[in-house]
Amino acid sequence: MSRLRIVHRTGFAYEEAATASYNEARMLPYSGGEQFVMHAALDIRPGATQHAYLDYWGTRVSTFEVLTPHRELSVTATSVVEVRPVPGRGPEPTWDELAAIRVSSVPFVEFSTQTVATEPPDEVAALAAEIAAEGMPVGETALEISRAIGDAVEYVTGVTAVNSTAREAWSERKGVCQDMAHLVVGALRSVGIPARYVSGYLHPDREAPVGVTVAGESHAWVEWFSGAWRGYDPTNLAEAGELHVLVGRGRDYTDVAPLRGVYAGPSASELFVTVEVTREA
Repeated sequence: MSRLRIVHRTGFAYEEAATASYNEARMLPYSGGEQFVMHAALDIRPGATQHAYLDYWGTRVSTFEVLTPHRELSVTATSVVEVRPVPGRGPEPTWDELAAIRVSSVPFVEFSTQTVATEPPDEVAALAAEIAAEGMPVGETALEISRAIGDAVEYVTGVTAVNSTAREAWSERKGVCQDMAHLVVGALRSVGIPARYVSGYLHPDREAPVGVTVAGESHAWVEWFSGAWRGYDPTNLAEAGELHVLVGRGRDYTDVAPLRGVYAGPSASELFVTVEVTREA
């Protein structure tokens, strides 16, 4: 078990004062399963009244509006989360059973349908099909597909943008965690494995002592269904575990963007983001 304190600060600096802004934030961790949220709070500057709800995907959303002129909008999410080890896996469905499960409910249908962001290039779909044709069980197939794509894409910042698609990232064979998650989700769906995009945080240093604060990061990984939902981090070629803190799940990044909104004022703005993570246990 690990206990992590996360301070995620993000927002926009405007070239000239914005007169108003309307926003929604998905920055507070999910509480359930192997993850227990001990504390979570959102601080907004300038001050604003918040309204909270769970969205369709079960993600905690805070909506707020700032109606006074401001040169900067700052949103700071502070959370303390306990993450427990993933329990042993139960029996997996056969491929035929999975085909029936895939159309058994609306969420499974939605996590089996491609989006613009996840639609895989022909080469990725062919790679996934080749691995699936080896006849391994569902979970092993999903793992091999995820590893193959993670191996094939180099982690490089600045090559892609927040609205880049899986096809665009694959054409460069470079990208960030968002791109790798889109590619893996699309590849898994292409062979009939329900898959969802996961947004959250990652403590980057397993050896960091308790009480030491390090520069963390917003992170993305994937979950696939093979009897139960299983998390995997293709960027780091590792199971999602005690250093991963889940915030939200969705079909792709657009369902779980940490901060989005509109504002009235200058056309030029600059996004800023910092994440600090401290192991408390």
